[in-house]
Amino acid sequence: MERHIKAPIGPKEAKELRAGDYIYITGTIYTARDAAHKRMQEALDRGEELPFPVKGNIIYYMGPSPAREGRPIGSAGPTTASRMDRYTPALLDLGLGGMIGKGKRSQEVIDAIVRNGSVYFAAVGGAGALLSKCILSSEVIAYEDLGTEAIRRLEVKDFPVVTVIDSQGNNCYASLHN
Repeated sequence: MERHIKAPIGPKEAKELRAGDYIYITGTIYTARDAAHKRMQEALDRGEELPFPVKGNIIYYMGPSPAREGRPIGSAGPTTASRMDRYTPALLDLGLGGMIGKGKRSQEVIDAIVRNGSVYFAAVGGAGALLSKCILSSEVIAYEDLGTEAIRRLEVKDFPVVTVIDSQGNNCYASLHN
């Protein structure tokens, strides 16, 4: 099924999505990769607030290339999601609405997705230049010293993804291997 959703998303919207659905996201999403996730976990361990409101928001596992003249961002393809798996359950337990990446997730992440009514989307790897055309603006909001791994707030319009793991735990990757 093809659907258009507005980000951030709530549990009600996440519960309506099914593994295999083609989704177009419009709204605000955030980027964070390995180094940013490590810093966010360290902040949580110290009892500090995170650099953006986690509840209902979507994290895109992406580090862009430099922007071309007149563009808000360079190539913006997904990175391998499993590299964030050790940090993800804690963020989901704080209310993270969803994640965008590529590749499989650990059982601990799948359990946290189900426990929290969240969702995992996949973006097409190798299509970063195409995906960047759906990004209207990009602003570094935290950890600027990390360069491409800094946390960014993106405004997106009709950003194409596929629901890979839905809030009930249905998993496209698992069903492809059965």
